[in-house]
Amino acid sequence: MTRSIGRTTRRATHAGGAGRTGLGNLIELGAVNSAGDALIAVALAGTMFFNLDVKQAQGQVALYLLVTMAPFALVAPLIGPALDHMRHARRIAIAGTMLARGLLCWGMAGAVLHKDPLTLLPAAFGALVLSKAFGVSRSAVTPRVLPEDLSLVTANARASFCGLVAASIAAPLGAGLIAVTNAGWALRIATVVFLAGAVLGIRLPAHVDTPEAEPGPGQEPDRDDAPPPARTETSGRWRTLLRVGPVVGEAIRANAALRALSGFLILYLAFLLRTKEFVHPVSPNIALGMLAAAAGAGGLVGTAMGALLKARAPVGIVLSTLAFATATAAVCAVFFGLVAALAVAFVGALGQSLGKLSLDAIVQREIGEEVRSSTFAVSETIHQLVWVLGGLAGLGMSIIASNGHIALAIVAAALAATLIMLVYRRAARRAARRRGDRTEGEPTVADTAA
Repeated sequence: MTRSIGRTTRRATHAGGAGRTGLGNLIELGAVNSAGDALIAVALAGTMFFNLDVKQAQGQVALYLLVTMAPFALVAPLIGPALDHMRHARRIAIAGTMLARGLLCWGMAGAVLHKDPLTLLPAAFGALVLSKAFGVSRSAVTPRVLPEDLSLVTANARASFCGLVAASIAAPLGAGLIAVTNAGWALRIATVVFLAGAVLGIRLPAHVDTPEAEPGPGQEPDRDDAPPPARTETSGRWRTLLRVGPVVGEAIRANAALRALSGFLILYLAFLLRTKEFVHPVSPNIALGMLAAAAGAGGLVGTAMGALLKARAPVGIVLSTLAFATATAAVCAVFFGLVAALAVAFVGALGQSLGKLSLDAIVQREIGEEVRSSTFAVSETIHQLVWVLGGLAGLGMSIIASNGHIALAIVAAALAATLIMLVYRRAARRAARRRGDRTEGEPTVADTAA
């Protein structure tokens, strides 16, 4: 039985040439990472570190949102540039994040049993930082192992989908283990998982560490969107934020709008469904469960759509996703109710998932390897920040405005303004490029005289 499951999994992850290039190994490594992270989350769910409930005061929830930004304070300025300097030893860097998390899990296991916050909190924070570092490294490595027949969006979606499946399996198993024993054993199992991940990281193909001499398969610039990306090294900690180019810049802005929408909806709808002013046919707890299920289904569908898409135009995908989210928010603002709340939650999660996959593909294609990890780190920091700001806005809106019609109308207007700005800039850039092409094609005075 186990061998049959293993063979089926291997066929799925290595399909489409992924086994030949090493993408299948990277996908499996990402699944191991997600399983380990799920075990950590389940083990710490009942501790003081993650013991926050929606029923608690808004101030505590706001504090939790701010705490989620803490790992990114290190990822953008420190982890990203460090990974860029280690691009010739990426396998070691990836394996190192796994090994370090395994050791931290072993330390957390003892801290949980002895209720030692001085050990637990720093170790949990370190595990969060290393998890983000692994995500940045995996995204930067993906173009190196991309088969010719797969687009970057599809490859990213496969990795995300396998990660979701692995986490969905590991989380209930970890919860069952905790129910029978204690949280310490779940963290010890996570140690074994991460140590296995370290071995898989070292066994990635050797060309993961080889710097690119020319654009690889799937990295050709989108002629309809922008000229080939510049691959010059620039100085400055935030160089990747200022010099990403128009295509990456507009994708970051569009994805930021989708992330802010997701953060807003999670907090606003969660608190709104518990208020007496919002009348719906089910109890608040059931409504919250339905909301969580809708958001989870949206994320899963977004990942599945990314895996099925064959197009190599991720900019169009992320802009279309933003347009769809805008239209959905506008319609749900008019017909607001429980069904509308579930629908907009579903679309918000779908947009965040599909937008993230498209943005990763754009960065992987447009940004040179010398600053790719830094770009991913800065991008992740920006989007986590806007997610937190969106969540805080939703938290505040739930206090001052319990009318979902008004709240979603404001959200739809903000999304529409962002979409119009991005489309206008895109059209203006195309017009300028066409004018430049015509100018280059016009005959000179010397040509006319001749």
